[in-house]
Amino acid sequence: MSKKQEIITVSRGIIHSKGYQATSINDILQAASIGKGQFYHYFSSKYDLGLAVVEDLVHDLDSQLINEIFHSKEEAKTRLNKMLDWNLTFHTETKSKPGCPVGNLAIEMSEHDEAFRVRIQEFFDRWISEVEAALAEMVEQNQLDPETDRKKSAEAIVAMIQGGILLMKNQQDIKLLIHVIEMIRKQYNLL
Repeated sequence: MSKKQEIITVSRGIIHSKGYQATSINDILQAASIGKGQFYHYFSSKYDLGLAVVEDLVHDLDSQLINEIFHSKEEAKTRLNKMLDWNLTFHTETKSKPGCPVGNLAIEMSEHDEAFRVRIQEFFDRWISEVEAALAEMVEQNQLDPETDRKKSAEAIVAMIQGGILLMKNQQDIKLLIHVIEMIRKQYNLL
């Protein structure tokens, strides 16, 4: 891993736990064991680093969620279940419950910075689109009611997941996300 990538990776962890605005350059320097000169060799500012963190985060989510799960050859129901399992596993593996890294940034930065907002929106749009396509396949295979509004349902599923993550974060209890995922499975015939 290059030093630049190492700084981005370390910064991702700090921003995920503290938030972008509460993260200082000194936090990053200390965690990455670098000096200011090295930081400024790779990034012109904290803002520049912040955008690099968003790009890195979105790249990983695109790889894990969109490419590995939704672009697989598996049937739609399996892909949707794997998406739900992936979200649950991601949040179960951490002892503390800091929330969704991209969701946290969406909440914190969307009203303050257009570049952050747009990049995060693009990821959510791709995720919603993939869920919508899977729901359309389920309708075609008579696994869902043909009257199902696939676009609105896809938006609702992503919103339910993100809402479950937000409640889990606030109450520091994975059961809230588990319950939301159970409801999605039941409502959309994924059992």
